[in-house]
Amino acid sequence: MTPGPHERTHHGPVVHDWAVVPLPGTDFDPVPHRLLHEEPVARVRLPHGEGHAWLVTRYEDVKLISADPRMSRALTVGRPLPSTTPHTLAPAGGVGRADPPEHTRLRRLIAPTFGRRRIAALREHTERRAQAFLLDLVETGPPTDIAESFIGPLSAAVVAELLGVPAADLDRVQTWRAGLLSHDTTADAGEAVKREIAGYFADLARHRADRPADDLISELAAARAAGELSGPELVSMAVMLTLNGLDAVRNIVATMVYVLLTHPDQTAKLRAEPGRLPRAVDELLRYIPQRNGVGMPRIATADIEVGGVTVRAGETVHVFYPAANRDPAVFTDPDRLDLARDGAPHLAFGHGAHYCAGARLARMEAEIMLGALLRRLPGLALAIPPERIAWRTGTVNRGPDTLPVTW
Repeated sequence: MTPGPHERTHHGPVVHDWAVVPLPGTDFDPVPHRLLHEEPVARVRLPHGEGHAWLVTRYEDVKLISADPRMSRALTVGRPLPSTTPHTLAPAGGVGRADPPEHTRLRRLIAPTFGRRRIAALREHTERRAQAFLLDLVETGPPTDIAESFIGPLSAAVVAELLGVPAADLDRVQTWRAGLLSHDTTADAGEAVKREIAGYFADLARHRADRPADDLISELAAARAAGELSGPELVSMAVMLTLNGLDAVRNIVATMVYVLLTHPDQTAKLRAEPGRLPRAVDELLRYIPQRNGVGMPRIATADIEVGGVTVRAGETVHVFYPAANRDPAVFTDPDRLDLARDGAPHLAFGHGAHYCAGARLARMEAEIMLGALLRRLPGLALAIPPERIAWRTGTVNRGPDTLPVTW
């Protein structure tokens, strides 16, 4: 029998059913939004997995859980925990599902790739590619689907340059990306895709071990040869970084463009003062709900007090960063876009030990893409009414399926 939206457990607390339905544009999911205001530490039942989990939505509580060493990612491996997707996205043994000291070791290996010096060098490459893509757009003329003609190809080119994925292989990797990040992919199909992509990166790493280049795969291959990294760990990191670079960046930047074009007054001020772009990017990251549902859970290894609630050892906890970014106790008028907003840092890239390794890279890509579009195409506008924009459904990361623009 299908349970109702609220159901009491044998222990008394209400369990809230969260169906995680696809939403258009920047519409905020009503379940976590309501819980943020009414029950910021609540029990929820998700579409997949067994039992229920705690959902934490308030800013300070999310930071507490994310930074608490008693919350384990490693203990989630091999367990059918409450989840948004029928299959687990992150491979076991990777940095996303590791605890210190293993997690610390793995993060240290990739830290130089995402350091300031490497990103500064990559910025020059990204700016050149952005100008080349825009030149082609201008020559072809409007209208165009800016997500598929500019944002997607540029983010793919950046990933290829950084990791060392040959451009000829990107279509195949994109197919794997779509399969892994779909809510409709079954557990068996998800495992099959992960085996294919794992085999691909294992082969690529062996090739780079013999013929190293200036890219992350070569560095990881050298670390494996030196005994600092296992084969499964190498593959997991390559998969995680590739998927985030191809999918998350494409979707969030395309949504940023949509938001700017549907807030013309604020965008006009940004055009007049381009130096405000970094602050505007951070506000867009705060404002946009980037994903459908939650990511990887954590398991409490001890009883933990959070938001006036006791999470018992062994219980599953999810944090929802988009809700924390709308916390009225931290952000004034949080449901309003304000490109001049200044204040507490957003949590779009997470918090604590699992803070997104590619945050500096993603922010750099967003600044370059938005800056190039605002400068080169001063008349940029949606080619169809906002309500006719098609949004991706059945996917982990939210974003426009197509984004037709003109200028």
